[in-house]
Amino acid sequence: MTETPPPPRARAEIDLGALRANLRTLRARVAPHVRIMAVVKADAYGHGALRCARAALDAGADWLGTATPHEALALRAAGITDVPVLCWLWTPGDPWDQGIEAGLDMSVSGMWALDEVVEAAKAVGRTARIQLKADTGLGRNGCQPADWPELVGAALKAEVDGHVKVTGLWSHFACADEPHHPSIAAQLDVFRSMLDHAERAGVRPEVRHIANSPATLTLPESHFDLVRPGIAMYGVSPSPELGTSAELGLRPVMSLKASVALVKHVPAGHGVSYGHHYVTEGETTLGLVPLGYADGVPRHASGRGPVLVGDRVRTVAGRVAMDQFVVDLGGDTPEPGTEAVLFGAGDRGEPTAEDWAVAADTIAYEIVTRIGARVPRVYLGE
Repeated sequence: MTETPPPPRARAEIDLGALRANLRTLRARVAPHVRIMAVVKADAYGHGALRCARAALDAGADWLGTATPHEALALRAAGITDVPVLCWLWTPGDPWDQGIEAGLDMSVSGMWALDEVVEAAKAVGRTARIQLKADTGLGRNGCQPADWPELVGAALKAEVDGHVKVTGLWSHFACADEPHHPSIAAQLDVFRSMLDHAERAGVRPEVRHIANSPATLTLPESHFDLVRPGIAMYGVSPSPELGTSAELGLRPVMSLKASVALVKHVPAGHGVSYGHHYVTEGETTLGLVPLGYADGVPRHASGRGPVLVGDRVRTVAGRVAMDQFVVDLGGDTPEPGTEAVLFGAGDRGEPTAEDWAVAADTIAYEIVTRIGARVPRVYLGE
């Protein structure tokens, strides 16, 4: 006789079928010649980099994107060897040599990085694939327009010497999630100017790209040769101003669930959780949900975070603790083990990651990305 295992304390269900459908939706938003880079940085925004990368490739993604070289190298080590991977957040002393040997595309934003990648290429005896990043107005990584001619010239010399191949020219938007923000047109103008300079100087890139998720959805003039959807691939709206996930034709990929650990009756005037910021108004029942800020549930959502228990959405009562929080069940008495849904696709009336973002005064990107390793991922639709 085979026994059914008990439900886990908590789990994040990852619907890979939804991810593939989202990629197809995004593909329909771009011209046929435009390639898609599936961004799987930060463990695929908390969803699991390897499985999401494979699902994205199954759905037609052409490239993969990561932030750190170690994220990119992990994909290569797991067997994803025949797809171009761009990694863009390098620091001095990072493993350029391993990146070259793994065939990664490595972003270069300044002379120090070009110098390091050239030295690594000499050491391993192979040509490095690099992409030059332009700071067109975001003010983070990337080369300033005033320094662009020097970087482009040095990269072309290194290319003539056989040390590098400039495979891409790229940048990143600051405010693409704010429709009609004046910086969008300004950045596009700067990007076109920097592209023009590099190409007139002799750079022949494989790809030129600036479009992130919101630009992929709303700014066709920014698509160039490649778009880089991140959060949209996981079915989360890039911003409320652009519309909900459903309005954008996207389906959330992650659902965060837990098993109610305890249900108990308490009298009126009973304090709940640290600091007694919540006190029961009358006799009621409390349910204990075994997830806390150590699992990624934001403490800032104390007293506000929505949770579906049974057929009703409840609210976190009092402070979110490290490992658990409480909901006021209002006299209902679900059995211990009843499912509590913190967020999901919204089909059953459950909250979404966007709802939790509002409750925590943050963005939905943070809600899904912060769910910790203590919460097992359960993959659906593989």
